[in-house]
Amino acid sequence: MNPSPLAGKHIVLGICGGIAAYKSVSLLRLLIKAGAEVQVVITPAGKQFITPVTLSSLSQKPVVSEFFTANTGEWHSHVDLGLWADCMVIAPATASTIGKMAHGVADNMLVTTYLSAKSHVFVAPAMDLDMMAHPSTTANIELLRSYGNTIIEPETGYLASGLTGKGRMEEPENIVKVLEGYFARSLTLAGKRVLVTAGPTYEKIDPVRFIGNYSSGKMGYALAEECAARGAEVTLVSGPVSVTTKDPRVKVVKVESAREMLAECEKAFPASDISIMCAAVADYAPAAVADRKIKREHSEVPVIELVKNPDIAATLGARKKPGQILAGFALETDNEASNAVEKLERKNLDLIVLNSMRDKGAGFGTDTNKITIIDREGSHPYPLKSKTEVAADIVDSIQSRL
Repeated sequence: MNPSPLAGKHIVLGICGGIAAYKSVSLLRLLIKAGAEVQVVITPAGKQFITPVTLSSLSQKPVVSEFFTANTGEWHSHVDLGLWADCMVIAPATASTIGKMAHGVADNMLVTTYLSAKSHVFVAPAMDLDMMAHPSTTANIELLRSYGNTIIEPETGYLASGLTGKGRMEEPENIVKVLEGYFARSLTLAGKRVLVTAGPTYEKIDPVRFIGNYSSGKMGYALAEECAARGAEVTLVSGPVSVTTKDPRVKVVKVESAREMLAECEKAFPASDISIMCAAVADYAPAAVADRKIKREHSEVPVIELVKNPDIAATLGARKKPGQILAGFALETDNEASNAVEKLERKNLDLIVLNSMRDKGAGFGTDTNKITIIDREGSHPYPLKSKTEVAADIVDSIQSRL
């Protein structure tokens, strides 16, 4: 039999204080059976539902709950746990813990471990239907999703309150399948070199002003992290953004202008197997940059002459060699599909990811995106998702061409 993708993986299993904690025993058993090494971290309330003795018997590790061991004063390092883990799964995740995770309320060992985690985090909510549907809960879940966590949606069914609705923790067998799927694709890009561009470019007018756009860089950074998570060596050429990457496998090269971005892409592109042009590059730049701040006290309003910036995707497309895959992005406001197809052909792309500014929740500055992937075989629309999930869809599409 083929070994499970979980074999040999280090997993932190977080357990919160909810009736669904009884399912965590089955989940722990299945993880151990799959060959994973599991460290349980349980909240104080969780111990009211399932005993540490049961959990440590299955995991063959002492269960961690408090910051210090009461008798010896031994400190349990949440930092070490965060570094040790290949992933963290919190099941069940109560409304209280979800809220603490979303807002960084580090008052117990589980939340501090989550805040220290360097690996991917899976969250399996479990609560009564009214709590699940409350705006504060839904907002906190979306915050966690926006941080890059995977939410394992609860089922609809009979609940402990006697009511029926959405709030049942997903079954342990299905949670294991989610984790196996994640690790199964973790090395699918091993040995591949990936170039990603992200964010806006700033084209200087004078020392304090520039031409730019509203791009946050979130989509490009999500793509870089998704490729790195699949084993690729990633170079991320980033315009000025406030987002960061936690993945040490992503080499970030900071640039400001379109010409600087092109220069860095030209360095990385020849050795790249996959290039994803996600940056929102300014189409134009001032023909001349003032060496001093332009004062408004001038009697006349200054006229800024613009020149075209280089088309980075088209430049790389003209140099693309057999075996290289080049993907681009098109953010459109009208005639979306026809404009995207025209860019696909003109820039010699293998696929183009279309966003429409008319779609709510898509485009600049959001944590979600709604895309259509277009290639020479046709178009493939996707529903609104988090940018982390969208990144996985895009990389899946690219991988299918390798």
